[in-house]
Formats: sequence, structure tokens, C-alpha cells
Amino acid sequence: MLFKKHTLGNIELQNRIVMPPMTRSRAAKGEVATPLMAEYYEQRSSAGLIISEGTQISQQGQGYAWTPGIYTPEQIAGWKRTTDAVHRKNGIIFAQLWHVGRVSHIALQKNNEAPVSSSELVADGVKVFVDVENRGPEHGVGEMVQHSKPRALTQTEIREIISDYAKAAQNAMAAGFDGIELHAANGYLINQFIDSQANNRTDTYGGSLENRLRFLKEVVQAISDAIGNEKVGVRLAPLTTLQGTIDDNPVETYTEAIKLLDRLKVAYIHIAEADWEDAPVMERSFKESIRANFTGTLIYSGKYTKTRAEEALKQGWTDLIGFGRPFIANPDLPYRLENNLPLNEPKREFFFGGGVTGYTDYPFYQ
Repeated sequence: MLFKKHTLGNIELQNRIVMPPMTRSRAAKGEVATPLMAEYYEQRSSAGLIISEGTQISQQGQGYAWTPGIYTPEQIAGWKRTTDAVHRKNGIIFAQLWHVGRVSHIALQKNNEAPVSSSELVADGVKVFVDVENRGPEHGVGEMVQHSKPRALTQTEIREIISDYAKAAQNAMAAGFDGIELHAANGYLINQFIDSQANNRTDTYGGSLENRLRFLKEVVQAISDAIGNEKVGVRLAPLTTLQGTIDDNPVETYTEAIKLLDRLKVAYIHIAEADWEDAPVMERSFKESIRANFTGTLIYSGKYTKTRAEEALKQGWTDLIGFGRPFIANPDLPYRLENNLPLNEPKREFFFGGGVTGYTDYPFYQ
């Protein structure tokens, strides 16, 4: 089933294999996507759907060195090189829109200001990647450091960030993307509103589950109004505790989030399963509940093999499967999977930062 077509909104995908978003930290000065990045994505255009690496909607939304943005004319032009390259190979690519919230450092913020979040809470041990020499991805030295203490957003600032999301979605369309994925997972800003232990607000954006989902709802509505709900996907991570975000009742919380997104008629929900050692298992009953409560396309990512992917599709609780690290090392991954060919091993030391090595130099099978 991996190699059957699938209709996503009004787009026909050539297969059910997704290249999920993966930060590679190779943007140029000004957080501009480069020609090398265009080559990287073009190489992987045989995926049914490519979702770009996290792309910050503003300088405030950046949490790691050398990640691309989509809020300046130069950044839009940089991404247009990538979308043109992918479309030349008949590929489909969505932009993942990203605001990291508290998972940032004053060195990345305007005037060394504090990062922002739902609340003034520090996630101890959560680190971010900074350019200690300010020399860029190919020659600079990156270092992981504890994120800076955030300040809580005011309601006026929340409305401004919602506008930033809508504008970023319009910019993504101008850059030639086929749609956008809203990053509401993995401990970043939207997740910092959703999960109970990351949100201690007492206004209409905190406390009750309805209030904690309000920011997600308003961002999705604004983006849908800007570009059309059929071009909007949302990434969620119901059981992950990444970046210090923990929810006291994740099944209840994320079931309600799924129902909300179904009412908003987004094109897809992308579920990031916890994929580290000893991670909590996402029970099949939960997956079936998500399927029952969402009428759009469902994508799952997290350590899937071809066998696991085929079984998931056969059972019917998902429509598409994301393969992360295998896509890093295998630009022709769909071909290799379909023909049961051996896979290249990724070079982990080149995951973040650098140039061609460990990025665009992995061999195709033929």
C-alpha cells in the first residue's frame, strides 16, 4: 500500500511515503534557504509528500542556529529555489511553520531579549544550538546550551504572533509551497500552550482544556482564512515529553485537539510518535480513536520500517507514513523500499550544520 496514490485535499500524491520535517541547520546569513538546500530537497522529490524542515515565522520564533525563516523577501526567494527544484521533479512540498517559544536563547533574539512562551517557566536541561563564533553553518562552531528563561506573552502579543503565522503561510504560498504544516508538537510554542505542565496562565489561554487549546484554534483559523484550510496540516505529538512539555492527561487533551482540528477541516494531522529508547508506546486503541475522530488524512512518523508501515496502512488507522532518518541517507528511499534494496546509513556527525558532506553526497542506488 505504500506505493499507491493518495489524495490529500485537492492534491494527488504519487505514493504514501512522507519525508517529515528534519532540522539540518544549513541556512545562510539572514536565515535564507540556499541553493544547496534546494538540491537536497530536489534529490528527495520522489517522496509522495515532502514537509520542509522547521521554518521560523519571525526572528522571535528562532531557537537554533542556521535554521531558515520565511518572513523576509530574501527568505521567500531562497525557498522559491527549493520549491521550483522539487516541482521540476513533479514533487509535492509543504512548509513547516515554526515558532519555538521558550526553546531559544537570548543570542538568537532581537536585542538579546528573553524568549517568549505561554508562561514564565524554564525547562531545565532543554538545550538549544547556537553559533558561538557567528561564522555560519559551513565554518562556524555550534554549541548546545541551556535555553534562556522566557517571559509570558501578553494577549496583545499573542494576537501579533497569530498574525505572524498567517503572514508566514501567505509567504509560503508566494514561495511556491503546495501547503503548510503547523508545528504544534515537540515542545515548541503551540505545545507550550496545550500541555498542562507548561502552561500556568490564568486568563483565557490557560487553565481549562478549552483555554489551553485556544491558541492552536486561533492560529489554525487565521492560517486557514489566509490560504485555505485544504492547504493546512498540523503536527501533534500526543505522548512526547520533548523540550519539557508534559500533559497530565494526554489522551484526553489530544483527543479534544483532534476533534477541534476536524471541526476546522484541516487537510491532515501529522502524529509524531515518541521514538526514543524506552519511549511511551502509543496504544492501538488511541490510534483508532484518532482515526474515528478525524475525517481528513492522517500521517504517522516515528521509527517506521517498510514492514511496520505496510501493517499500519493495512490496519487503516493512518493514510501516510513518514520516514525520517532513512531519508537523510537515502535520497531515493521510495525506490529502495519498493525494490527491497539495502539502505545507506546516515552520518550522524553531519546532521546539523556543515556543507555537502552528509547532506547531498549520499549515493542513489542507480
